[in-house]
Amino acid sequence: MTTNSLTSTTDRDNGDNGGGSAAQRDRRRRILDATYALASDGGFDAVQMRAVAERADVALGTLYRYFPSKIHLLVSALGRQFEEAVPRLTERPIPGETPADRVLYVLKRMARGMQGDPKLTEALTRAFMFADGTVSAEIHAVGMSMTSLVTHAMRGSDDGREITEEEIAVARVLGDVWLSALVAWVTGRSTAAETAAHMETAVRLVLH
Repeated sequence: MTTNSLTSTTDRDNGDNGGGSAAQRDRRRRILDATYALASDGGFDAVQMRAVAERADVALGTLYRYFPSKIHLLVSALGRQFEEAVPRLTERPIPGETPADRVLYVLKRMARGMQGDPKLTEALTRAFMFADGTVSAEIHAVGMSMTSLVTHAMRGSDDGREITEEEIAVARVLGDVWLSALVAWVTGRSTAAETAAHMETAVRLVLH
């Protein structure tokens, strides 16, 4: 299974879906890099479109052409995080004797990475919570990356077989639980330890 390109509708309309010119790809990279830096420093509120444009050295109008809103921008940034995690976590066999062990290994690795940069994670997660139907392409991209990670972990390696509908359904359920647990941690409703325990319970129940 391949993940979808992380692009907004506006990007696709302009042919800037990762297959555009080198200059377009560079602008997109700089914009997302600037978003990460601002969010890491100050969280959700620090990511202002004008500040992103200035830090990325692009015109404000150009920024809005690539990302129509702050929510589009932050959810795309979240999507890039997930997209980059897929090859990093699937390039070698995942440790664990059972599908549950392997899925937990992947989800805990991801959670530790996100908890290590709490302001960035808060910004990206809040944007995901606030997203509506206009951000459906970006939301779908996040879901596809999560599904790819979980289905790979369930199998332990890429054995060449077609991913089944049941595997996809299980991966989506676990992805939803993981994101819900992340929201609980970001909003202070659970500690990191409680979040990990909740995820372990959910994974063990689904993949018993």
